[in-house]
Amino acid sequence: MIRIDQLSVQFGGVHAIDGLSATLEAPVCGLIGPNGAGKTTLVNVLGGLVRPRSGRVEVDGRDLLALSPLQRVRFGLRRSFQTEQVVEDLSVWDNLRAVLDHVPPGAEAPFDQLARVLEHIGLLSVATRLGQRLNLFERRLVEIGKALLGQPRLLLLDEPGAGLTEHEAARLRELLCGIPAFCGAQVLLIDHDVDLIAATCSQTLVLDFGRRLALGPTREVLQDPAVQAAYLGASE
Repeated sequence: MIRIDQLSVQFGGVHAIDGLSATLEAPVCGLIGPNGAGKTTLVNVLGGLVRPRSGRVEVDGRDLLALSPLQRVRFGLRRSFQTEQVVEDLSVWDNLRAVLDHVPPGAEAPFDQLARVLEHIGLLSVATRLGQRLNLFERRLVEIGKALLGQPRLLLLDEPGAGLTEHEAARLRELLCGIPAFCGAQVLLIDHDVDLIAATCSQTLVLDFGRRLALGPTREVLQDPAVQAAYLGASE
């Protein structure tokens, strides 16, 4: 569970996050909003790249802001970026294995953990393929696979659905919905693909100008006239 209380982030005179309070408790939650709404800033606060001016953030009751970025990783926070961080001259297996040097090992042997994660994301059959030979979807799967290693608690996934085909998007939806059952982690999904958000997230937070515009069951949020006006381009 993510609990945000009166969070504020300011860059000069710009209030990127303005007194945000929200509780995200669904297994897969969505984070949406127009460009400049504060989504990336919020994710950067959660990941430790940005220090807020004020407020509090708890994940499963733990004060997240008191932890360094490395401590957050060891606590179980994982993040993907819009640009995939795949090492081109390493195999899929070795791209994932490198992550094990920085996360809690858990009770499972490294080989078994890697094999289990690769099978879950559908890349076990191409485990020896170099990063430079992967297509866009496979690179996105590598990013998700890295996030699933080492006892994850919270996954922050930044636009994993961008640029995918319809078939790939369907596979991604199935994978995202299965993450909580696979490893027990909560997922916070940031994406402009409303269909992906609707298909995977049972709860969604909408930001606009750094403030909370809406929060609730995803279907209801997407039908909110204020959300449609601000984000989906509808007129009120």
